[in-house]
Amino acid sequence: MQVDDVLASIADGFVAVDNEWRITFVNAAAERMWNRNAGELAGKAIFSSLNCDPNDPFQAGCVASKKDGEPVAFTAYSEISTGWLEARGYPHPGGYTIFFRDVSAERNSHRATLDKLRKLEAARSINQRIFETSLDLILVVSRRGDFIRVSPSSMAILGYHPDELVGRSAAEILYPEDLESTRAEMRLARRGGLMRNFECRYIRKDGRVVSLAWTGVWSEPEQQHFFIGRDMTERIVAEERLRRSQRLEAVGQLTGGIAHDFNNLLTVVIGNLDLLRDRLHADPQAADFAENALKASLRGAELTRQLLAFSRRQALDAKVIAINELVAAIMGLLRRTLGEQIEIATVLAPDLWPAFVDPAQLESALVNLAINARDAMSGGGRLTIETANKQLDERYAGENVDVVPGDYVMLAVSDTGTGMAPNVLARAFEPFFTTKPPGEGTGLGLSMVYGFARQSQGHIKIYSELEHGTTVRLYLPRATDGAAHAAEAKPTSLPVAKSGERILVVEDNPDVRMVVATQLGELGYRVIEATNAEAALNILERGEGVDLLFSDVVMPGSMGGGDLARAARALRPGLKVLLTSGFAKASMQSGPRAEEFKNLLSKPYRKADLAAKLRATLDAES
Repeated sequence: MQVDDVLASIADGFVAVDNEWRITFVNAAAERMWNRNAGELAGKAIFSSLNCDPNDPFQAGCVASKKDGEPVAFTAYSEISTGWLEARGYPHPGGYTIFFRDVSAERNSHRATLDKLRKLEAARSINQRIFETSLDLILVVSRRGDFIRVSPSSMAILGYHPDELVGRSAAEILYPEDLESTRAEMRLARRGGLMRNFECRYIRKDGRVVSLAWTGVWSEPEQQHFFIGRDMTERIVAEERLRRSQRLEAVGQLTGGIAHDFNNLLTVVIGNLDLLRDRLHADPQAADFAENALKASLRGAELTRQLLAFSRRQALDAKVIAINELVAAIMGLLRRTLGEQIEIATVLAPDLWPAFVDPAQLESALVNLAINARDAMSGGGRLTIETANKQLDERYAGENVDVVPGDYVMLAVSDTGTGMAPNVLARAFEPFFTTKPPGEGTGLGLSMVYGFARQSQGHIKIYSELEHGTTVRLYLPRATDGAAHAAEAKPTSLPVAKSGERILVVEDNPDVRMVVATQLGELGYRVIEATNAEAALNILERGEGVDLLFSDVVMPGSMGGGDLARAARALRPGLKVLLTSGFAKASMQSGPRAEEFKNLLSKPYRKADLAAKLRATLDAES
């Protein structure tokens, strides 16, 4: 599930503003809350768009959050549009992201409950059923801040029995940094007699911090405060998950774009080195130089492949596979890679469902996880590989923003190593983040596995405790009927052209086009070159003989490779098409649909890869 899909589907309003409070994004829920269209709000100041008075709590909260020049998170309640909204804002370098939640019903409910409690307390007859069964925390507090009555829900929320709190000062368990702001709210309530809405944190009996959203009122006749507090911990955690997902999505967009540009450069470098190496048989030393340069270029291509994996833009070839068989087949490689100090154990489910996944990428992900586990067990240890059938339900999906409920095949890798601290665990999937010394890791291993899992419509989860080890669980989609099954690869010699075969090469990068044309010529093909889609269509319209269209997908102009291929097929039904790109099919500009063009050659590629893919495409039935 993409971040845009998450924002579109959540019930809370979500708005992004820049540092001048101008609106840059509005989701559908916020449109409904304000009864306004995103188009008419874009670029406008949020305060004037919502007809806020300068003294409005929302505008005041926004302004106050930047008063010292350093933006901070804020929460404000205000009567905006159709009712009362809770606004929760979080700063970032470009401005704020703000979540809106309609609290009208809760506010009215709390007001009614508080009014009832105040009246009943005046008569010394609080309704015990409401008081004792409330899931929210209900407090009666003296003018000085001492607890007079505490609802039984304090045991679940604060870890204290009510008897442990009655008679004590709230200041004893308030989070120190929130003490003065809470006292200020109580003073304002006594001064104005108005309903107050605010947030503060308490310290639970076990030492953990819990955030509570309060609705409170002061009763002058009784000289008491009445409060209802709702535990906000789960909601804050959910919002943090969403922000973390947004961060990874933004980094993925950046790394994917960089990797795509490098793939074009590496296509030129690798292609030229392939050509050069074929011409250096008479000079062994020069041939060695070319071979070393080619090896380095291929290592660079592997790095860009990892970046594309993280950004979910690698080309995947998903098939129905038996994961237990893949694990068994890779055990020899793992034992050689991990060494004798690491004991490897397997716990494989005998009735494991088939999975729909790219077997080569899954094998690479498993090796990456095993190597990470080995590095965490420097003195040796035990690595366990486990498989199981898992059903991820709505509740689990609600706690993990990237999960779609359904059936999954789980592959888990566990170690008995050092484990991860919480701050390390929070950044584990970020590209280039590593705890290893300089020169001992790229920081792309877990990033690649994360991107592979997400692009495969799966999920990844890490469980780790310091000094107790780590478990990484991959959840891969269960195969459905009709999915393509994996076939065994058969080695082939370098295939060449048949007599007179002509290839129309469409590539806007002149260096890439030159290398491709030279390689095709050496393979025996006749080549026609075009710099863009329009030029290629002109060639086809003139009636020149073409056996196959070989086109880049991402090209400048209004027509990309996918559009060109469809237009070419309209002119010449049955024309063979081979597309190439540094991106995966799912993310390409003007991307072809999978059922239309199944042949994709990922950049950078070797001469042998080009030869094999061309021959397979030309020989395939239309």
